[in-house]
Amino acid sequence: MTKGILGKKVGMTQFFTESGELVPVTVVEAQPNVVLQTKSNDTDGYEAIQLGFDDLREVLSNKPAKGHVAKAETTPKRFIKEIKDVELGEYEVGNEVTVDIFQAGDIVDVTGTSKGKGFQGAIKRHNQARGPMGHGSHYHRAPGSMGMASDASKVFKGKALPGRMGGNQVTIQNLEIVKVDTDRNVILIKGNVPGAKKSLIKIESAVKAAE
Repeated sequence: MTKGILGKKVGMTQFFTESGELVPVTVVEAQPNVVLQTKSNDTDGYEAIQLGFDDLREVLSNKPAKGHVAKAETTPKRFIKEIKDVELGEYEVGNEVTVDIFQAGDIVDVTGTSKGKGFQGAIKRHNQARGPMGHGSHYHRAPGSMGMASDASKVFKGKALPGRMGGNQVTIQNLEIVKVDTDRNVILIKGNVPGAKKSLIKIESAVKAAE
């Protein structure tokens, strides 16, 4: 079954394994999450728990948000996400989910929001190659041919063009947890994860770990 937790990306650092290998790791601070709601097949059509993370100031909360967290006897949360396909018997509304649900060596999927890059050209946005930069060339960093001039006479959907880049939900699969620090509520994940510093990160059991 799946298990998961929400946290904030702190940044990246280096970590020495027991064998002496130096690996780059991402530091994720995951303060205790609160189970705000449980969903079952009978009532909702699927099994999931709803986690709340990061307390929200009273002045920034509204009456519906306060009523939603009242059963869990906690304060309104800034971030609320679902973890699906969990073992519902292990969770009750108001329970806390802490970093100790994971341990070193676990394989996880990490979801975050990629850094926004604003409006970018086709070369940076789609990793295209530029044309010759000599004086005789009339093609440098343009997106290239738009389509056929005689047959279709239109630009097809999906054409790689300039536009807004980044700011999308991205999931990186099969990352390894290097260390879990229960005293500091910190998880060290091998490699990089999507998102800027202080951004929301969701860590779940890898769906393809057994394949």
